[in-house]
Amino acid sequence: MEARPRKLLDQVRDIIRVKHYSYRTEESYVYWIRRYILFHQKRHPREMGGAELEAFLTHLAVEEHVAASTQNQALNAIVFLYREVLKQDLGIQIESVRAKRSRYLPTVLTQEEAIAVIRQMSGVYQLVVKLLYGSGLRLTEALQLRVKDVDFAQQQLVVRDAKGGESRVTMLPASVMDALKDHLQGVKRLHQQDLDKGYGSVYLPFALERKYPNADRAWIWQFVFPSDRFSRDPRSGITRRHHLHESGLNRAIKQAVRAAGIEKRVGCHTFRHSFATHLLQNGYDIRTVQELLGHKDVKTTMIYTHVLNRGGKAVRSPLDL
Repeated sequence: MEARPRKLLDQVRDIIRVKHYSYRTEESYVYWIRRYILFHQKRHPREMGGAELEAFLTHLAVEEHVAASTQNQALNAIVFLYREVLKQDLGIQIESVRAKRSRYLPTVLTQEEAIAVIRQMSGVYQLVVKLLYGSGLRLTEALQLRVKDVDFAQQQLVVRDAKGGESRVTMLPASVMDALKDHLQGVKRLHQQDLDKGYGSVYLPFALERKYPNADRAWIWQFVFPSDRFSRDPRSGITRRHHLHESGLNRAIKQAVRAAGIEKRVGCHTFRHSFATHLLQNGYDIRTVQELLGHKDVKTTMIYTHVLNRGGKAVRSPLDL
């Protein structure tokens, strides 16, 4: 009996995993492809093309008023479907339908404000935020840190497979080292308890579980910030301890911002913005800041020079003369 062909969305998942895209990207792409198909009354994408894609993007912009970044996310998902899964030409210039993102200046805290927020926090969440601000990490980079990526001797963190699949080295603040060492001692005890109960495995990227069969239980591969509970891996189905979920940290930051009396819209990424801005304010070279942030293009880092110049390019108002 001939095997039935895999469903389209399962084919999408297969190729995403072959390309080692993150689980979050997988969820996003599958969501938008499903939305695209449903919008066109469940027609198969093979029967559609550029005109249907443009109609869907227009609906998102005009009827649903989505942001340009959201519209482009949908575009990327559908282009992935046609290029990588269906191997079909859409028949349009992709850049011509890509939404132009508005240029904005990120919210930045002063050094005093950043420290005030951190002081309103405690425990593991405070430690994570100290790394966001003190090392310039993205939220996912901090949560996905492994024990082997913390180098106390060199006073640095190795950020692996970050945005764009790149890795980099950034600083480990001296003021965090003692607290981080104490934290890791507790994590090691927790890991040993998990091993004693028959658990203790952790997700390994890029099929390393097959290459190194016992590495998933090794101490060096454990997450620096493990979750306080077990969960089922959505891809493998294995029950294991993953890293902290971002939702708890987001709530803790919001509470700390309110307690500190700061009237700015502050999120996890605000601390990374503040890290870059304060380094530039202290006279560090923009190329150095670029490397620490992991930006491919210095133009991305240049946004923080505009933050420094807010208020009419640093020109004094005539009212203040």
